[in-house]
Amino acid sequence: MNEALRQYIPLDKSWIIRMGLLDIINGKPQIVEFLSGQTGLSDDLQALLQAAKDWPVKQSIGVGESGTLYRFLHFASWKMGLGKTFVRRGTLRHRSITNDPGIITLSQRELLGLDNGTSQWASAAVLLGDEKRLPGPPLKLGLTYEAAYEWSPRQEWEPRWDETIERQAEAFIRQVKGQPAGFRPGHSEDYCLARALNMISAGEGSKRWPSLAGHETNRLHEMETATSQADSGRVVTSKDHRVVQAVAIRAVIKGSNVKFKHPKAITKSWPRFWEFIKMVGPTGLEPVTSSTSRKRSSQLS
Repeated sequence: MNEALRQYIPLDKSWIIRMGLLDIINGKPQIVEFLSGQTGLSDDLQALLQAAKDWPVKQSIGVGESGTLYRFLHFASWKMGLGKTFVRRGTLRHRSITNDPGIITLSQRELLGLDNGTSQWASAAVLLGDEKRLPGPPLKLGLTYEAAYEWSPRQEWEPRWDETIERQAEAFIRQVKGQPAGFRPGHSEDYCLARALNMISAGEGSKRWPSLAGHETNRLHEMETATSQADSGRVVTSKDHRVVQAVAIRAVIKGSNVKFKHPKAITKSWPRFWEFIKMVGPTGLEPVTSSTSRKRSSQLS
Protein backbone atom coordinates (compact mmCIF):
# COMPACT_ATOMS: atom_id res chain seq x y z
CA MET A 1 0.00 0.00 0.00
CA ASN A 2 1.34 3.44 -0.86
CA GLU A 3 1.95 5.98 1.89
CA ALA A 4 -0.93 8.22 0.79
CA LEU A 5 -3.36 5.46 1.67
CA ARG A 6 -1.50 4.00 4.65
CA GLN A 7 -2.37 7.10 6.68
CA TYR A 8 -5.97 5.91 6.86
CA ILE A 9 -5.12 2.65 8.64
CA PRO A 10 -6.03 2.83 12.35
CA LEU A 11 -4.15 1.72 15.43
CA ASP A 12 -4.46 -1.97 16.27
CA LYS A 13 -7.08 -1.77 18.99
CA SER A 14 -6.56 -5.40 20.00
CA TRP A 15 -2.90 -4.73 20.81
CA ILE A 16 -3.51 -1.34 22.40
CA ILE A 17 -6.31 -2.67 24.65
CA ARG A 18 -4.05 -5.48 25.86
CA MET A 19 -1.21 -3.11 26.66
CA GLY A 20 -3.72 -0.70 28.12
CA LEU A 21 -5.12 -3.27 30.53
CA LEU A 22 -1.63 -4.13 31.73
CA ASP A 23 -0.95 -0.42 32.27
CA ILE A 24 -4.26 0.06 34.10
CA ILE A 25 -3.89 -2.80 36.57
CA ASN A 26 -0.25 -1.93 37.26
CA GLY A 27 -0.76 1.83 37.61
CA LYS A 28 1.42 2.69 34.63
CA PRO A 29 0.50 6.01 32.97
CA GLN A 30 1.65 5.24 29.41
CA ILE A 31 -1.76 4.27 28.04
CA VAL A 32 -3.34 7.57 29.10
CA GLU A 33 -0.37 9.59 27.87
CA PHE A 34 -0.24 7.76 24.54
CA LEU A 35 -3.95 7.85 23.72
CA SER A 36 -4.31 11.45 24.87
CA GLY A 37 -1.77 12.40 22.22
CA GLN A 38 -3.60 10.68 19.36
CA THR A 39 -6.21 12.12 17.03
CA GLY A 40 -8.97 10.17 15.28
CA LEU A 41 -9.18 7.36 17.83
CA SER A 42 -11.64 4.55 17.20
CA ASP A 43 -14.64 4.40 19.54
CA ASP A 44 -13.15 1.42 21.38
CA LEU A 45 -9.88 3.24 22.06
CA GLN A 46 -11.75 6.33 23.23
CA ALA A 47 -13.54 4.05 25.68
CA LEU A 48 -10.20 2.58 26.77
CA LEU A 49 -8.77 6.07 27.38
CA GLN A 50 -11.70 7.08 29.57
CA ALA A 51 -11.66 3.77 31.44
CA ALA A 52 -7.94 4.16 32.13
CA LYS A 53 -8.56 7.61 33.59
CA ASP A 54 -11.51 6.42 35.67
CA TRP A 55 -10.12 3.12 36.97
CA PRO A 56 -8.11 4.54 39.92
CA VAL A 57 -10.83 6.91 41.10
CA LYS A 58 -14.27 5.49 40.18
CA GLN A 59 -16.25 2.34 40.90
CA SER A 60 -18.41 2.62 37.78
CA ILE A 61 -16.41 2.27 34.57
CA GLY A 62 -17.72 2.93 31.07
CA VAL A 63 -16.59 0.46 28.42
CA GLY A 64 -18.49 1.79 25.41
CA GLU A 65 -19.33 -0.96 22.92
CA SER A 66 -16.10 -2.88 23.39
CA GLY A 67 -16.66 -6.50 24.37
CA THR A 68 -12.91 -6.95 24.75
CA LEU A 69 -12.58 -4.04 27.15
CA TYR A 70 -15.64 -5.15 29.11
CA ARG A 71 -14.43 -8.71 29.58
CA PHE A 72 -10.85 -7.68 30.38
CA LEU A 73 -11.79 -5.08 33.00
CA HIS A 74 -14.57 -7.21 34.48
CA PHE A 75 -12.15 -10.13 34.91
CA ALA A 76 -9.60 -7.76 36.46
CA SER A 77 -12.17 -6.42 38.91
CA TRP A 78 -13.16 -9.94 39.96
CA LYS A 79 -9.57 -11.15 40.20
CA MET A 80 -8.45 -8.11 42.21
CA GLY A 81 -11.56 -8.07 44.42
CA LEU A 82 -12.45 -4.50 43.46
CA GLY A 83 -16.21 -4.87 43.00
CA LYS A 84 -16.39 -2.40 40.13
CA THR A 85 -19.46 -2.04 37.93
CA PHE A 86 -19.42 -1.45 34.19
CA VAL A 87 -21.55 0.68 31.91
CA ARG A 88 -22.12 -0.83 28.47
CA ARG A 89 -23.27 1.21 25.49
CA GLY A 90 -24.96 0.51 22.17
CA THR A 91 -24.95 -3.05 20.87
CA LEU A 92 -22.90 -4.27 23.84
CA ARG A 93 -25.91 -3.79 26.12
CA HIS A 94 -27.77 -6.53 24.29
CA ARG A 95 -24.98 -9.09 24.00
CA SER A 96 -25.12 -12.24 26.12
CA ILE A 97 -21.88 -12.23 28.11
CA THR A 98 -20.89 -14.43 31.06
CA ASN A 99 -21.36 -12.63 34.37
CA ASP A 100 -19.95 -15.10 36.88
CA PRO A 101 -16.96 -14.13 39.05
CA GLY A 102 -16.28 -17.83 39.58
CA ILE A 103 -14.71 -18.04 36.12
CA ILE A 104 -11.48 -16.57 37.52
CA THR A 105 -10.67 -20.08 38.77
CA LEU A 106 -11.07 -21.71 35.34
CA SER A 107 -8.20 -22.80 33.11
CA GLN A 108 -7.59 -21.09 29.79
CA ARG A 109 -9.05 -24.08 27.95
CA GLU A 110 -12.19 -23.88 30.05
CA LEU A 111 -12.44 -20.15 29.50
CA LEU A 112 -12.21 -20.72 25.74
CA GLY A 113 -15.51 -22.59 25.98
CA LEU A 114 -17.44 -19.54 27.20
CA ASP A 115 -19.47 -17.06 25.14
CA ASN A 116 -19.46 -18.93 21.81
CA GLY A 117 -15.75 -19.67 22.02
CA THR A 118 -14.35 -16.15 22.28
CA SER A 119 -10.73 -16.06 23.45
CA GLN A 120 -11.24 -12.85 25.42
CA TRP A 121 -11.79 -14.48 28.84
CA ALA A 122 -8.67 -16.62 28.40
CA SER A 123 -6.76 -13.52 27.33
CA ALA A 124 -7.97 -11.71 30.43
CA ALA A 125 -6.66 -14.56 32.61
CA VAL A 126 -3.24 -14.31 30.95
CA LEU A 127 -3.09 -10.54 31.40
CA LEU A 128 -4.00 -11.04 35.07
CA GLY A 129 -1.07 -13.36 35.62
CA ASP A 130 -1.86 -16.85 34.25
CA GLU A 131 1.54 -18.01 33.02
CA LYS A 132 0.36 -21.11 31.14
CA ARG A 133 0.85 -21.00 27.36
CA LEU A 134 -1.33 -23.26 25.23
CA PRO A 135 0.20 -24.77 22.08
CA GLY A 136 -1.34 -23.47 18.85
CA PRO A 137 -3.58 -20.88 20.56
CA PRO A 138 -6.35 -18.94 18.78
CA LEU A 139 -4.97 -15.86 17.01
CA LYS A 140 -6.01 -13.29 19.61
CA LEU A 141 -4.88 -15.44 22.52
CA GLY A 142 -1.50 -15.71 20.81
CA LEU A 143 -1.48 -11.91 20.57
CA THR A 144 -2.15 -11.78 24.30
CA TYR A 145 0.85 -14.02 24.96
CA GLU A 146 2.96 -11.55 22.95
CA ALA A 147 1.57 -8.61 24.91
CA ALA A 148 2.23 -10.25 28.27
CA TYR A 149 5.80 -11.03 27.18
CA GLU A 150 6.56 -7.56 25.81
CA TRP A 151 4.95 -5.42 28.50
CA SER A 152 7.29 -4.05 31.14
CA PRO A 153 6.68 -1.65 34.04
CA ARG A 154 10.01 0.03 33.31
CA GLN A 155 9.98 0.35 29.53
CA GLU A 156 7.54 1.90 27.09
CA TRP A 157 5.66 -0.50 24.85
CA GLU A 158 5.45 0.08 21.12
CA PRO A 159 2.09 0.72 19.43
CA ARG A 160 1.00 -1.31 16.44
CA TRP A 161 -1.24 -0.50 13.50
CA ASP A 162 -4.13 -2.72 12.48
CA GLU A 163 -2.69 -5.40 10.21
CA THR A 164 -6.12 -7.00 9.71
CA ILE A 165 -7.61 -3.80 8.33
CA GLU A 166 -4.48 -3.13 6.28
CA ARG A 167 -4.71 -6.58 4.64
CA GLN A 168 -8.37 -6.04 3.91
CA ALA A 169 -7.72 -2.56 2.50
CA GLU A 170 -5.01 -3.92 0.21
CA ALA A 171 -7.33 -6.66 -1.04
CA PHE A 172 -9.99 -4.05 -1.72
CA ILE A 173 -7.58 -1.88 -3.69
CA ARG A 174 -6.49 -4.83 -5.80
CA GLN A 175 -10.12 -5.66 -6.57
CA VAL A 176 -10.90 -2.07 -7.61
CA LYS A 177 -7.90 -2.21 -9.95
CA GLY A 178 -9.31 -5.38 -11.50
CA GLN A 179 -6.69 -7.64 -9.93
CA PRO A 180 -7.22 -10.80 -7.85
CA ALA A 181 -7.92 -9.91 -4.23
CA GLY A 182 -5.09 -12.11 -2.93
CA PHE A 183 -6.99 -12.40 0.33
CA ARG A 184 -7.77 -15.40 2.50
CA PRO A 185 -9.75 -15.14 5.71
CA GLY A 186 -7.44 -16.06 8.55
CA HIS A 187 -9.61 -15.32 11.58
CA SER A 188 -13.09 -14.22 12.58
CA GLU A 189 -12.48 -10.52 11.90
CA ASP A 190 -11.94 -11.41 8.23
CA TYR A 191 -15.29 -13.17 7.92
CA CYS A 192 -17.54 -10.26 6.94
CA LEU A 193 -15.31 -9.11 4.10
CA ALA A 194 -14.69 -12.66 2.92
CA ARG A 195 -18.43 -13.32 2.92
CA ALA A 196 -19.13 -10.07 1.08
CA LEU A 197 -16.65 -11.09 -1.63
CA ASN A 198 -18.09 -14.64 -1.84
CA MET A 199 -14.87 -16.19 -0.57
CA ILE A 200 -16.59 -18.15 2.18
CA SER A 201 -20.07 -19.45 2.95
CA ALA A 202 -22.02 -18.75 6.11
CA GLY A 203 -21.87 -22.45 6.93
CA GLU A 204 -18.09 -22.54 6.69
CA GLY A 205 -17.84 -19.36 8.76
CA SER A 206 -19.99 -20.91 11.48
CA LYS A 207 -17.86 -24.04 11.51
CA ARG A 208 -14.55 -22.17 11.66
CA TRP A 209 -15.53 -19.36 14.02
CA PRO A 210 -18.52 -20.08 16.28
CA SER A 211 -17.77 -16.82 18.10
CA LEU A 212 -19.20 -14.93 15.09
CA ALA A 213 -22.61 -15.47 16.64
CA GLY A 214 -21.69 -13.37 19.67
CA HIS A 215 -20.17 -10.16 18.33
CA GLU A 216 -21.98 -6.82 17.96
CA THR A 217 -24.50 -8.90 16.05
CA ASN A 218 -24.74 -12.52 15.01
CA ARG A 219 -22.52 -11.79 12.02
CA LEU A 220 -23.46 -15.02 10.28
CA HIS A 221 -27.05 -13.80 10.03
CA GLU A 222 -26.28 -10.09 9.84
CA MET A 223 -24.15 -10.42 6.72
CA GLU A 224 -26.92 -12.32 4.92
CA THR A 225 -29.46 -9.66 5.86
CA ALA A 226 -27.19 -6.75 4.95
CA THR A 227 -26.16 -8.11 1.55
CA SER A 228 -29.78 -8.92 0.75
CA GLN A 229 -30.77 -5.35 1.64
CA ALA A 230 -27.95 -3.94 -0.48
CA ASP A 231 -28.72 -6.13 -3.49
CA SER A 232 -32.41 -5.27 -3.44
CA GLY A 233 -31.83 -1.51 -3.24
CA ARG A 234 -32.96 -1.18 0.39
CA VAL A 235 -31.15 0.75 3.09
CA VAL A 236 -28.64 -1.39 4.99
CA THR A 237 -29.79 -1.19 8.60
CA SER A 238 -26.90 -2.94 10.37
CA LYS A 239 -25.19 -1.25 13.32
CA ASP A 240 -22.25 -3.69 13.16
CA HIS A 241 -19.03 -1.96 12.11
CA ARG A 242 -17.54 -5.00 10.35
CA VAL A 243 -20.75 -5.58 8.41
CA VAL A 244 -21.02 -1.94 7.30
CA GLN A 245 -17.38 -1.98 6.21
CA ALA A 246 -17.72 -5.21 4.25
CA VAL A 247 -20.96 -4.27 2.47
CA ALA A 248 -19.57 -0.84 1.55
CA ILE A 249 -16.44 -2.39 0.06
CA ARG A 250 -18.56 -4.90 -1.83
CA ALA A 251 -20.69 -2.09 -3.27
CA VAL A 252 -17.63 -0.16 -4.45
CA ILE A 253 -16.22 -3.23 -6.17
CA LYS A 254 -19.57 -4.01 -7.80
CA GLY A 255 -20.18 -0.40 -8.79
CA SER A 256 -23.56 -0.34 -7.05
CA ASN A 257 -25.30 2.32 -4.98
CA VAL A 258 -25.94 1.43 -1.34
CA LYS A 259 -27.25 3.54 1.51
CA PHE A 260 -26.49 2.86 5.17
CA LYS A 261 -28.72 3.79 8.10
CA HIS A 262 -25.78 3.73 10.53
CA PRO A 263 -22.67 4.79 8.58
CA LYS A 264 -20.96 6.01 11.76
CA ALA A 265 -20.93 2.49 13.18
CA ILE A 266 -17.61 2.00 11.37
CA THR A 267 -15.86 4.42 13.77
CA LYS A 268 -15.78 1.60 16.33
CA SER A 269 -12.76 0.15 14.55
CA TRP A 270 -11.89 2.31 11.50
CA PRO A 271 -12.51 6.04 12.08
CA ARG A 272 -11.22 7.15 8.67
CA PHE A 273 -12.95 4.43 6.65
CA TRP A 274 -15.19 6.76 4.65
CA GLU A 275 -12.23 8.99 3.82
CA PHE A 276 -10.38 5.90 2.64
CA ILE A 277 -13.35 4.86 0.50
CA LYS A 278 -13.42 8.32 -1.07
CA MET A 279 -9.73 8.06 -1.88
CA VAL A 280 -10.20 4.70 -3.57
CA GLY A 281 -13.62 5.36 -5.07
CA PRO A 282 -15.09 8.23 -7.08
CA THR A 283 -15.14 11.92 -6.23
CA GLY A 284 -18.17 12.90 -4.19
CA LEU A 285 -18.72 9.54 -2.50
CA GLU A 286 -20.76 10.19 0.66
CA PRO A 287 -20.63 8.22 3.91
CA VAL A 288 -24.20 7.04 3.46
CA THR A 289 -23.68 5.89 -0.12
CA SER A 290 -21.21 3.52 -1.70
CA SER A 291 -20.89 3.57 -5.47
CA THR A 292 -17.98 3.48 -7.82
CA SER A 293 -16.56 2.90 -11.20
CA ARG A 294 -13.04 1.76 -11.90
CA LYS A 295 -11.93 5.38 -12.29
CA ARG A 296 -9.14 6.96 -10.31
CA SER A 297 -7.21 3.69 -10.24
CA SER A 298 -4.10 5.73 -10.94
CA GLN A 299 -4.23 6.88 -7.28
CA LEU A 300 -3.77 3.30 -6.17
CA SER A 301 -0.53 2.59 -7.99
